[in-house]
Amino acid sequence: MFLCCKIVNFGIFVILNPVMRVHLIAVGGAVMHNLALELKRKGFIVTGSDDEIYEPARSKLAAAGLLPEKEVWFPERINAGIDTIIPGMHARHDNPELAAAKDMGITIKSIPEFFYELTIDKLRIVVGGSYGKTTITAMIMHVMKENGIAFDYLTGSDVDGFENMVRLDENSKIAVIEGDENPSSPDDPRPEFHHYHPHIAVLNGIAWDHIDIYKTFESYRKQFDIFAASIMPGGTLVYFKNDDEATAIAGSCRRDVLRLPYEMHGYFTNKEGCFAATISTTVKVGFFGAHNMQNLGAAREACLAAGITEEAFYNTIGSFRGAQRRLQKMAEDNGRIVYYDFAHSPSMVRATLAAITERYPLKKVIAVFELHTFSSLNVAFLPQYHGTLAGAADAFIYFNPHALAIKRLPVIMKEEIAEAFGISNVKVFNNSHELLDSLYSIEGKDVAFLFMSSGDFNGTDMQLLAEKLVIFR
Repeated sequence: MFLCCKIVNFGIFVILNPVMRVHLIAVGGAVMHNLALELKRKGFIVTGSDDEIYEPARSKLAAAGLLPEKEVWFPERINAGIDTIIPGMHARHDNPELAAAKDMGITIKSIPEFFYELTIDKLRIVVGGSYGKTTITAMIMHVMKENGIAFDYLTGSDVDGFENMVRLDENSKIAVIEGDENPSSPDDPRPEFHHYHPHIAVLNGIAWDHIDIYKTFESYRKQFDIFAASIMPGGTLVYFKNDDEATAIAGSCRRDVLRLPYEMHGYFTNKEGCFAATISTTVKVGFFGAHNMQNLGAAREACLAAGITEEAFYNTIGSFRGAQRRLQKMAEDNGRIVYYDFAHSPSMVRATLAAITERYPLKKVIAVFELHTFSSLNVAFLPQYHGTLAGAADAFIYFNPHALAIKRLPVIMKEEIAEAFGISNVKVFNNSHELLDSLYSIEGKDVAFLFMSSGDFNGTDMQLLAEKLVIFR
């Protein structure tokens, strides 16, 4: 470990601030490159490597002087002068740099382990659950920012109004973290959210997901029991009272944990938009749908638990416009409108479609859903989607055969997919060009298109597509 030349005087003591050398394997990852940028901003000596780096990570790393000169692994550059190795999930467990680090006995830490250590002296708010995590986290972040509160944060995707996914503020006493149940690193199969040890934990509901990791619902649910057990002594669990699993977990929490139940926030919609409402307060908000009102209920309780007043919360939540790729309006014209949402699990597909049909009751709703995740492309899991698209006037489902090959899943037939969804007005495509041609042929002035995917419909420019779809036909 090198010593920084900065000298800090405390009375008669002189302290040399240590500078840590950190190497990130698979630095091109979404969170990884943001972490690299933030660590450099904080004064760490940062290096990184990857065998493939795409935009926007490439440009951001290059601007910061952190872009590797080649997209290859450099095991020969791993040396004892590195204090900590942080591997991203793209690195895989047999990565040559990771192997070299193990041989040399260099400390290896996952992102959640490392971030926890950096925020160990701060009040940590960790948002968990099978759905709504990004939006709830973004709501909390927005309210704190608008109220002038300094805080650290770590999210799994971009949030409007924030430059990066990672922030370490030297003046903060709070850290806001999106907790996920995915493995922490190629070397650490423990879920990410097990590492954070929250003072305030949010549990927004549980619905089986990630079946490639958790083969049964019981094994998946157990991870949330462990999450609740990791709450700091005297901490708080904010949980959705209408979810049976969340309620059961809250009921089995330690006695020293304060349990705060919440429910869907009151709301109403009219031609002017959507309004969050209580007995004494009505606020026009830039989001809609019952699921987002559930998210709002969670964010409210978490903020209040962190010391934000109810008045301050409602004075600032009205300017929140939603998280990126979460019911994001892409285009609107000629009575036609296009939304894009990250929804991929059965519960979120159903909830997102319900939000659109409620918001636009007079429009013909066209649901376009891409099967992209391991779970959604698994024949055994497909029946979980039964009826999820029933609220659409027409439903289009797309899957990319290449995605099946990459995930090493067996070939799936269009007929199997149509049968699993259990509706008559569904069309299944495995060719993106044929899908787009069918969408372009849809006529009518009052049409709402809803695209749902954790992918990109085989590299489709969604903004350009949306702009084409709102042209009157």
